[in-house]
Amino acid sequence: MTTSRSSGRTVFDKAVYDAVIVGGGHNGLVAAAYLARAGRSVVVLERLGHTGGAAVSSRPFTGMDARLSRYSYLVSLLPSKLVRDLDLRFSVRRRTVSSYTPTARGGRPGGLLVGGGDARTRESFARLTGSDREYDSWRAFYETTGRVAGKVFPTLTEPLPTREELRTRIDDDAAWRMLFEEPLGQAVERHFADDLVRGVVLTDGLIGTFADAHDPSLAQNRCFLYHVIGGGTGDWDVPVGGMGALTEALAGSARAAGAEIATGHEVLRIDTDGTGPAEVVFRTATGEGRVAGGTVLVNASPRALAELLGETPEPAAPEGAQLKVNMLLRRLPRLRDTAVDPREAFGGTFHIAEGYAELGRAYAEAAAGELPSVPPSEIYCHSLTDPTILGPELVEQGYQTLTLFGLHAPARLFRKDNQQAREVLLTATLAQLDAHLDEPITDCLAFDADGRPCIEAKTPLDLERELRLPGGHIFHRDLSWPYAAGDAADAGRWGVETAHRNVLLCGAGAVRGGGVSGVPGHNAAMAVLER
Repeated sequence: MTTSRSSGRTVFDKAVYDAVIVGGGHNGLVAAAYLARAGRSVVVLERLGHTGGAAVSSRPFTGMDARLSRYSYLVSLLPSKLVRDLDLRFSVRRRTVSSYTPTARGGRPGGLLVGGGDARTRESFARLTGSDREYDSWRAFYETTGRVAGKVFPTLTEPLPTREELRTRIDDDAAWRMLFEEPLGQAVERHFADDLVRGVVLTDGLIGTFADAHDPSLAQNRCFLYHVIGGGTGDWDVPVGGMGALTEALAGSARAAGAEIATGHEVLRIDTDGTGPAEVVFRTATGEGRVAGGTVLVNASPRALAELLGETPEPAAPEGAQLKVNMLLRRLPRLRDTAVDPREAFGGTFHIAEGYAELGRAYAEAAAGELPSVPPSEIYCHSLTDPTILGPELVEQGYQTLTLFGLHAPARLFRKDNQQAREVLLTATLAQLDAHLDEPITDCLAFDADGRPCIEAKTPLDLERELRLPGGHIFHRDLSWPYAAGDAADAGRWGVETAHRNVLLCGAGAVRGGGVSGVPGHNAAMAVLER
């Protein structure tokens, strides 16, 4: 790709490419790398001045050498197959502790520590609940989800199975009923008696999904399924070098294979009759242009795709339901529970106000149009697992990063006054964290070069504005089942097809999309190559 000096406008190397990819997020880059490596001519058009979309690392605090995974936090659904196929110089690191959930019972601080060895986890369950029953149930429950994960995860990069084909592959009627047919709350209540344990299990069904444990839509089941099948194990790992390391590796792989990547190119319209090459109209800082592609792959939401095609979007608008908070600390805070080291407690997922009853109450309040009075959230400290995201001086001085993901915060709660609602919810969320600390978290915050505390919060409306996520929905729309759930003709296809033969969806809103997975990008590329 070259640029005309006389006009400043983009001059592409070809009049018609085999594939034009709209959006340079991680899924678009996966598709570009696969297609270019297969010898296809590819150009990627990205609106922003950089690739990566939501899967980026950035330095949000002025003058501070801390590269945070600002929007997407952990990696589970990225198949190792993609890393091998595309020769990516990228790795993840396992956290030493799975989770820690603080609580106070009988006026005494305590908590549930999962990780650090089976014996230690069993001891923590017994100390919390008074017996081994919950731990034994925990082991049995996750052995079941582990077996399902081993059967389902490989299918994500295969043509779509039918519902019955997937059920036959799982070959466990009780597990199928628990995960695919009955509301998740039934399984949680049947397997566990302790409120805190129930809550820890349920949270995987609520990350990015606004639903009750007994929601008849089973949106919580679909969310839970994707959270427990990743990698065939359900482990959620820290990307070494931050999330931007993944998208930088993907962009490098695509370029090395011959793909062209044009940043600063905002796509305005896609014109197609479904037969010949489709025309993509774009805008740059210097004017409008167009480029044609035998196939156009759209790494954006289904709603954005409909708008680009001049079609009517789905009637139900997506709605995100999370508060995202990024922090830089001078040091980790002291805990009221002195039986656990803060480095262990924050080394995994630190659950806050996520007991089963608390989650139910927060959902009910939000569904009624009120900010949760006891907002649930969870925290990840990436720098404990991967100190490379901090500059050497910050590491030496003991600085740490914290990223917080708040649940049950639907976009509707912020539409009247986004700024005020954000401040109120952030204050209430930090108060819930402080309830388990021996010092306020604000006393541990670092200050940037301008003297401001190093903390930022993003509501669904902020994500909608900054990343064009519809309604701030991190999955672009509710997650799908990993099988052909609609037209029987969808079976054996890739879950990326649209009504137009030469236009494919390769974003998180595709069937088997959502999360940092690269799966929709892989599957869209396979759909092209299959032809």
